[in-house]
Amino acid sequence: MESDGEEEAAATPTPGTAAAAPAAGRLKGCPELTVEGDMREMAKTAAWSVSSCKPGNGVASLRDDSLDTYWQSDGAQPHLVNIQFQKKVQLQLVALYVDFKLDESYTPSKISIRAGDGFHNLKEIKTVDLLKPVGWVHISLSGTDPRETFVHTFMLQIAVLANHLNGRDTHVRQIKIYGPRPNPVPRQPFHVTSREFIMYSTIR
Repeated sequence: MESDGEEEAAATPTPGTAAAAPAAGRLKGCPELTVEGDMREMAKTAAWSVSSCKPGNGVASLRDDSLDTYWQSDGAQPHLVNIQFQKKVQLQLVALYVDFKLDESYTPSKISIRAGDGFHNLKEIKTVDLLKPVGWVHISLSGTDPRETFVHTFMLQIAVLANHLNGRDTHVRQIKIYGPRPNPVPRQPFHVTSREFIMYSTIR
């Protein structure tokens, strides 16, 4: 599958964030999916594909909003989930649901996030290590510079590089991709969420 916008520049990940480990160490997961109010789910209309899957445990299981189903890979590592957008989008957060208690050696222990215009120029923007995670794992795509809060890209790839207990294939139960909501105030370079601010933001 080809990505649109071949003439666009490569994805613009935050400089210096490649292979950056999370400051808090290895991620363990949270029981609740926690997302800030100024973000929205971006991948509902994207094209999703995976590098391999067991029959009945394909890519649809990642997006069915059920924690009882899962994608199961069926091939050599790394195991890949590809998300391709129709236009260049701003992405801030990747949230995955994994469960070591249920999936044991199928549970990812190391994940790489890559971005680009398409398969031909993907670049790694972040890697994270997971420690027996149970719940939602939140992976921020923001960089070290507070002004660079998102990745601007046509494609995102999530690569499972390793599993717990040296497992070969992997289980991932859900994936959500979030980006900033559109600015409700036209021609304003910043994002506001207060209704009172919006009410008084226009000269009458």
